[in-house]
Amino acid sequence: MEPAQPMERPMDQPRETGVTSGDKKQNNLHAQSAGGTCTHCGGVADGQGAGPPAYIYALGRIEARFPSLAVEKEFAQVTGRSDTTGLTDRQALQKIMSERSNRYLARQLCWVLTIEGLETYLLQPRDSVDLDLLVQAVRPAPHPTDLDVVIGMRGPIAPPEICNGLMLPIVAFDQIYSFDRESLIKSIPRPEKTAAKEFAPAAEELFDRIMQMADNAGATDEHRCLNYCAVRYPAIYAKAGECFGMNSSLTSLEVQTSLLSDDAKLTSQIGCNGVVPPRQ
Repeated sequence: MEPAQPMERPMDQPRETGVTSGDKKQNNLHAQSAGGTCTHCGGVADGQGAGPPAYIYALGRIEARFPSLAVEKEFAQVTGRSDTTGLTDRQALQKIMSERSNRYLARQLCWVLTIEGLETYLLQPRDSVDLDLLVQAVRPAPHPTDLDVVIGMRGPIAPPEICNGLMLPIVAFDQIYSFDRESLIKSIPRPEKTAAKEFAPAAEELFDRIMQMADNAGATDEHRCLNYCAVRYPAIYAKAGECFGMNSSLTSLEVQTSLLSDDAKLTSQIGCNGVVPPRQ
């Protein structure tokens, strides 16, 4: 895993859609994320339901939660035996979870992915080795621009006893990438004809516009494609810089299926539309 190089992985599986920014409600996240189950979710599925697997490619923030008072008390006891003098709560949590002797606590915690501040998924590693990815996502000094990318498969709704009454879809993840907005923008290749002072603001505005689409749970083909483009596809940022370089405004971002493929979910064409007349 190389989170500092978020533009190097292959395209996920998109399909045709149009995506624009506007007034979106956060409760749409639950409507998207709760539908369907999968029968091969690395131990999180209940074997019920039919249909294709429900893939997830979501952008948000990973948080650790105590599933019960007993686990919280156990963590408090471990903290009392550790040298956490002068550390904040998050720093102490990250320090304790990083120690191998305390890894049993990390397995007992429930890990929540929040999107736009809304609790959306409960995360479980498909492979127990990947528990480290969850621990590494707990930043000792979190920043509002921190970002976690979760790739996996959606399973059933969690029963209330798993995470202190929190009933959310369980996602068995295959990969997690954690980085911040600044490192992402810096990693985007800048077009030769675009000056740095013009490209960086255009890239930041485009990324923020995608992140502000509050109903995106990464559970549909179009949203998976959009989220992938936000962190892995530099061409849309180059196009945004080109639009600003022409003294124009980027008004929309559209995802379209490729006519070169029989399977609409395999490839896509990204278009930057809505170049308006020069601003006065």
